[in-house]
Amino acid sequence: MQDVKLIRNFCIIAHIDHGKSTLADRLIEMTGSLTDREMSAQVLDNMDIERERGITIKAQTASMQYKAKDGNIYLLNLIDTPGHVDFSYEVSRSLAACEGALLVVDAAQGVEAQTVANVYLAVENDLEIIPVINKVDLPSADPERVMLQIEDELGIDASDAVPCSAKTGIGIEDILEAIVARIPAPADDNDKPLQALIFDSWFDSYLGAVSLIRVMAGTIRKNQRMQMMSTGKNFEVLQVCQLTPKPLETKQLSSGMVGIVSGSIKSVSETRVGDTITDPKNPAKAPLGGFQKAKQMVFGGIFPIDASEYQNLKDSLEKLQLNDASLTTEPESSQALGLGFRVGFLGLLHMDIIQERLEREYGLELIFTAPTVVYRVGLKDGTEHKIENPSKLPDPTTIEYIEEPYVAITIHTPEEFIGGILKILQEKRGIQKDMEYTTSNRVKISYELPMNEMIFDFHDKLKSISRGYASMDYEVIDYRQGDLVKVDTLVNGDKVDALALICHRVQAPFRGRSLCKKLKEILPRQMFQIALQAAIGGKIIARESISAMRKDVTAKCYGGDISRKRKLLEKQKEGKKRMKQIGNVEIPQKAFLAILKIDE
Repeated sequence: MQDVKLIRNFCIIAHIDHGKSTLADRLIEMTGSLTDREMSAQVLDNMDIERERGITIKAQTASMQYKAKDGNIYLLNLIDTPGHVDFSYEVSRSLAACEGALLVVDAAQGVEAQTVANVYLAVENDLEIIPVINKVDLPSADPERVMLQIEDELGIDASDAVPCSAKTGIGIEDILEAIVARIPAPADDNDKPLQALIFDSWFDSYLGAVSLIRVMAGTIRKNQRMQMMSTGKNFEVLQVCQLTPKPLETKQLSSGMVGIVSGSIKSVSETRVGDTITDPKNPAKAPLGGFQKAKQMVFGGIFPIDASEYQNLKDSLEKLQLNDASLTTEPESSQALGLGFRVGFLGLLHMDIIQERLEREYGLELIFTAPTVVYRVGLKDGTEHKIENPSKLPDPTTIEYIEEPYVAITIHTPEEFIGGILKILQEKRGIQKDMEYTTSNRVKISYELPMNEMIFDFHDKLKSISRGYASMDYEVIDYRQGDLVKVDTLVNGDKVDALALICHRVQAPFRGRSLCKKLKEILPRQMFQIALQAAIGGKIIARESISAMRKDVTAKCYGGDISRKRKLLEKQKEGKKRMKQIGNVEIPQKAFLAILKIDE
């Protein structure tokens, strides 16, 4: 059994692109956990998308043996965390599995928004934080300024921060020594009933659902029974492994250790992140705190371009759900787009990743409708409904109130971009809460913002205004009543349900006009005139017309009486009228994306 005093569990927290995955590579390399042949860049990011975008989506773990200068061999468990705000619940579970954290800050960029958010999470979990200043080899590096920033903005003593360069390997041994010396060992609770925290799970085609666990108390052994405390279901433990980061079978995991367990569990939804595993023969009195069900914040429709691909889309979504329990799907049918699915995502990045994986890994050609949030709609009969699809909004005469979710948003930016950023925050119905200078030229802006304003194109606008220097972080705070209306889009008098949107009454005419103009550019001309209209209920608030393609029917008339030409033109006019009644307008994929760009 592993001596608990020689175990160190830690994670790395950082803003996107501050060198977290590279530092993990160097630590694994330095401790010899993988041979040179098995090493690759970003070894813990095993999805193509993670490598290309430089983001961590799924938390990974690596158990490393390190011989310290004091002569002892320590077991270091590195628990990798996703950096993006969409996965903040997974981050909080990963942090709950640790006793310490390496806070990685870029020596050139300094402290950014998600650094702050993740530090607060680490402080809430009572972790010992070791500041690490990465990329000190860059010409633009300024470690002294970054140390002051860490002390001022985060309130963490940075006098003993470890300078390093994960790329070149400078200072990696100092980090390992700091982990051994400064991060406390886990509590020795081997004699207590089993309590193990699931902080990640995924689906393996051979082993079924696999749980990544940290044993908080007791011991978990191969062939014993285990029980999930949130559902009460029992399974037999068929395999117990440590990750180095490749799986290495072991007979048991004792208190303080990190590893994976599997037991022919059919679905990832049985092994929920944050759940507690216990021994049914000697169960723990209470589960570990902090368990929540995944909350979907953004919803979008997914439809196959070719209707015959519907079954493939269904199978692909089921396969993705095996690996990602936070994804929710329900069948949906649209008059304009046929059969498809309404899919719930944790946030915009999560939506982006699922979209890319469906198209790339499963080779599907898809139409994605604009993302929407969940609205609470109170009716006059006293009932309340949750609506995530604008086309499902009840008749306006029956609605008492509509509530929309609000987010608290924090933006870190160099001061020269403040004006432009405040302007878009005001346009998006933001409420200013706070603005403070964290250093002489960096500003932290705090606002409250309706979430449906943020999900459209706020992030893109923020990045373009600040030339990529501003960083943002958000969390959902509450629901508030608003004067919201549904704007319908009519093409040739027919409502296109997939182009419906919910927005504030004041912005409805502007949004309606913009959408009609965009559609006029995108929709191909037909042999008959097409009317594009935006309407709130029965009231038309905007209109554009796409003129018909016209054949010159008078070309054969040369000379002669004008009435001959008139007769031909009248005949053409009649034909166009008839054609308009039976004509069908094909709406291309680009039109459904137009709704995302109507503010431009």
